Amino acid sequence: VVTLPNVAHHAILSAIEREPSVSLRYRSTFTGLQRDHGRVVGLTARQDDTELTIKAKVVVGADGAFSKVREALQIPAELHLYPQGYLIALLDAAIPMEEAKYFVGKKTILGMFPAAGNKVYAFYMIKAGSYDHVKALGLPALQEAWTKIDPSGEPIFRTLNDWKYTAFMPTGRVRTPTWVADGAVLIGDAAHAMNPHASQGRMQAMVDAMTLAGLLPDCLATNDYSAAKLRAYETLRRPQVTMLQKLADEQVLFWNTANPVIAFLRDRVFSTLDRNARLRYRVLSTTAGLRKDPPFGMMDRLMAAGFLPDPSASDMGGTGAVT
Repeated sequence: VVTLPNVAHHAILSAIEREPSVSLRYRSTFTGLQRDHGRVVGLTARQDDTELTIKAKVVVGADGAFSKVREALQIPAELHLYPQGYLIALLDAAIPMEEAKYFVGKKTILGMFPAAGNKVYAFYMIKAGSYDHVKALGLPALQEAWTKIDPSGEPIFRTLNDWKYTAFMPTGRVRTPTWVADGAVLIGDAAHAMNPHASQGRMQAMVDAMTLAGLLPDCLATNDYSAAKLRAYETLRRPQVTMLQKLADEQVLFWNTANPVIAFLRDRVFSTLDRNARLRYRVLSTTAGLRKDPPFGMMDRLMAAGFLPDPSASDMGGTGAVT
């Protein structure tokens, strides 16, 4: 069962707020950085009608793909917006739903996950910029489109009775030449947003935070918050992130396609994964954020597409012909 993100979010914030060294400033907007001889030493923000100045040894920009902190640091970013995004919706579980469903077809993706509170979280791929057009067609048209994909889910789809329970989620990729500056660091989507096909956005942000947390005590001990010192965090993290961004782009090509040849190859891979424990485990471990190298080598790709036999197919821990 998927715990609704806002539930987990508020539980974490409540726990953090009980720490004596933590102060949470709600309804605050970042407005700029404080510098001393070029090094970042704090930030300015607006909270309601109050101007705030906050001093810090290290400022961490975790403010998403359109990061204002990144902009203030004058770190250039290559932002790629994908041609498809997702209409997301929160539905009632009108019928029991114990397992997730994921449908992939010709330029079509529909996913449903059981969520806390007897709810169902749904996402449906649509063309970027078409959300208003989809709404103009009406809820019945959307429900009918979903029902054609999954007739058994019709009772759940019919519980959607207002567009306020939906939203559009754009998809994008961010690449930057550096994630660090003197006295500042970027983490998560601010540094390296990726397509959600990788299922790694929130996961990689958390790994960023954990990696940075391991480095900061040494920065405090040596009173060194330079970009050169903080770059150890980026050096540790960038290889895995680069691999995942590339993997996500490959998945966009195959999963979002309307090309029948590419779709044929994609479906062969899905069929192989159903039978091949070794390759299936590699995909699972990558999705779980446990791999730092690509899940498939060239020989693995040929095996996944069904063009070569895999002598280690039943060995979940096997390396196959090529690791």
